[in-house]
Amino acid sequence: MPDQIPLLACDIIVLYTRQCLDRYQGKIIMDKTATLEDALELVNQLSPVDKIRLIEQIAPQIERALADTSPKPRKSLRGLWRGSNISESDITQMRQEVWGNFPREDI
Repeated sequence: MPDQIPLLACDIIVLYTRQCLDRYQGKIIMDKTATLEDALELVNQLSPVDKIRLIEQIAPQIERALADTSPKPRKSLRGLWRGSNISESDITQMRQEVWGNFPREDI
């Protein structure tokens, strides 16, 4: 296994998104697809300044990705009860059952 080399914030971005035998200055960094755990392990090796640089580079990408996603259209509830046979007397009966003990005196 090649010697470990120090990584910069931009290297972690490349490692997290690239697949199969990435090379950095002629040394093999990784020979498989990076997982979130791999990326976090690499991030923990960074200095606080490089962690800030990483956040500065990733934050705009996240903002663009979130801006590009549109919310899923909601299904209309119009006509939801169409075809159901609920009468006015059914509604009155349910109201009496639900609100019959209100207000309770034992509380």
